[in-house]
Amino acid sequence: MTSHILAIDQGTTSSRAIIFDDNFHIVSVAQQELTQFFPKSGWVEHDGEEILRSTLATCHKALDQSGLQGSDIDAIGITNQRETTIVWDKQTGKPIHRAIVWQDRRTSAFCASLDSWGYGPMITNKTGLLPDSYFSATKIKWLLDNVGDARKKADRGQLLFGTVDTFLLWHLTGKKIHATDATNASRTMLYNIHENCWDHELLEILDIPRAMLPEVQDSSADFGTTTPELFGAPIRIGGVAGDQQAALVGQACFAPGMVKSTYGTGCFIVLNTGEQPVTSDNRLLTTIGYRLRGKTTYALEGSIFVAGSAVQWMRDAMGLIESAEQTGELAGQADPDQDVYLVPAFTGLGAPHWDGNARGAIFGITRATGPAELSRAALESVCYQTRDLLDAMQKDWGKMGDTVLRVDGGMVASNYTMQFLADILNAPVDRPVILETTALGAAYLAGLHIGMVPSLEKISASWQLNRQFRPSLDDAVRLRKYNGWKEAVRRTLSTG
Repeated sequence: MTSHILAIDQGTTSSRAIIFDDNFHIVSVAQQELTQFFPKSGWVEHDGEEILRSTLATCHKALDQSGLQGSDIDAIGITNQRETTIVWDKQTGKPIHRAIVWQDRRTSAFCASLDSWGYGPMITNKTGLLPDSYFSATKIKWLLDNVGDARKKADRGQLLFGTVDTFLLWHLTGKKIHATDATNASRTMLYNIHENCWDHELLEILDIPRAMLPEVQDSSADFGTTTPELFGAPIRIGGVAGDQQAALVGQACFAPGMVKSTYGTGCFIVLNTGEQPVTSDNRLLTTIGYRLRGKTTYALEGSIFVAGSAVQWMRDAMGLIESAEQTGELAGQADPDQDVYLVPAFTGLGAPHWDGNARGAIFGITRATGPAELSRAALESVCYQTRDLLDAMQKDWGKMGDTVLRVDGGMVASNYTMQFLADILNAPVDRPVILETTALGAAYLAGLHIGMVPSLEKISASWQLNRQFRPSLDDAVRLRKYNGWKEAVRRTLSTG
């Protein structure tokens, strides 16, 4: 009898459910968009209850499409938008406020204060992160300080915190399991990645009660079972990982030096550095790639806040295109003599700049500039930012050699974008057969727990190439284009 795994992929713009068979071929996919709330400039929120409802709805839809029942699912793997912060009432299960999304910048001023008070180096040494509103810690503090009597309730042990995986786990298991995995914990700015525990000193500085925090487990572990009434039968939950680490697993980047880049709402590049954490001198993040059987594998990560959302901006806010798919065709029609640069710093710039006050800008516009040139600039901005990150990784680690980038996410379906990425990197870009590598990684982790996947080597052997894009751009043109990008970024930075 064929075995099946249900992968829950709860992302920034949508909730998805994908069922894989025991050969990890996709059986069915269901997706539901998620409402985005922007109550103030730089603030981004989600409705936690909508996250839960949409997750359950997509799971049921995927089951219906496949003709399977809950009893046919051997395990569930969960992957999620990271850093997004939910605090909820322990008794009712209801969030005390909308979820504060990873992109949210409301605590930027407080993070700057942490730096000015001298806490920056200590935070980086313990967590591998920079004091930034991107991470969960200052979001929790904001909720406790600004929502009704939240702090009093937290002190009395009445509130729980979780990233999205934890919130889903708690509800899926009927309020029994309050847990997360090491990858999600490592993105909170409260977790000591060297000692693998919540850090008492950081909790004290930010005045966050330890009792609010979930138990931290391996990425492949026993996360309990769903309550029978949800899917008609209890289902084991065997894998949890933040979306970018799940993609690292899904791309089979298990050897030190392997690197993957995921292009979704944002873009995230993760380099496997093995058993030793690498401290960055170029404002990259040191993080946990995955933790299996108690053994931690570390990674360097660079985050681009705006990738696919630049295309969404062109469609929804500017009305320049009707669908995201149009951008590749338009980009191919753009005037090659126009060097137009879009620096999409809509919510600041991520690595290696970490300038939360930078805002988006377009350079090089002429009277002849139109939707084609702007489409090309939006797609190329993602590629330029990727090079920024890979250059910084090379400086930090120095062992990358001849980089081959494994890519995934919605944008990699664009041949135009992937060819320009190879051109500007001057390196091959490998697109796999299965682009759903984030959900695939969650499925692999659940499969490892229940024995459906015998080893990481088995996962590596199953990875399949769809197409390799090789650089073809003239060296002089590459240099001119990239220098133009660097000048555009310099002029966009708040200190530029």
